[in-house]
Amino acid sequence: MKTERIHHVAYRCKDAKETVLWYEKMLNFKFQLAIAEDRVPSTKEPDPYMHVFLDAGGGNVLAFFELPTKAPMGRDPNTPEWVQHIAFRVKDRETLLAYKAHLEAQGVSVLGVTDHGAFHSIYFFDPNGHRVELACPDPEEEATIRRLDAVKWDMLEEWSRTKRAPKHADFLHSREFKG
Repeated sequence: MKTERIHHVAYRCKDAKETVLWYEKMLNFKFQLAIAEDRVPSTKEPDPYMHVFLDAGGGNVLAFFELPTKAPMGRDPNTPEWVQHIAFRVKDRETLLAYKAHLEAQGVSVLGVTDHGAFHSIYFFDPNGHRVELACPDPEEEATIRRLDAVKWDMLEEWSRTKRAPKHADFLHSREFKG
């Protein structure tokens, strides 16, 4: 028994139309469909919503719920804003830099390019305050992933015991931290 892929990932949004238009303009996601009901199908509770779905490429779907009767969106005050995010892969560094330039030209504040060893990323926030990452492969991605694969269980076991960052993969961010 095994899942095939993620069907969709859903987040809350402040305004469904604004969210759809932003993702179309900023990331070229296609608006796939909208679902709206006055009751929640799974729980049957009365709660009107708009549920929109966007094609993020490669069979990946990003969805949002607008919930007009609920209190305004918030975020977990105990979790740093850099933790919860969604990341999308782009073809190469040239594409990543083109997205960075496009987003900045539209007034979006972009952090990075950050070198993660196996891949390189930029980060920004959508109009709902959700952190978004675009990542492209490093030229040495496959070799780096093999090195990480060889130490993953040792790292997890050490972390589980000590709650301190194991040093097995210090090579991963060495270029980023040198700068």
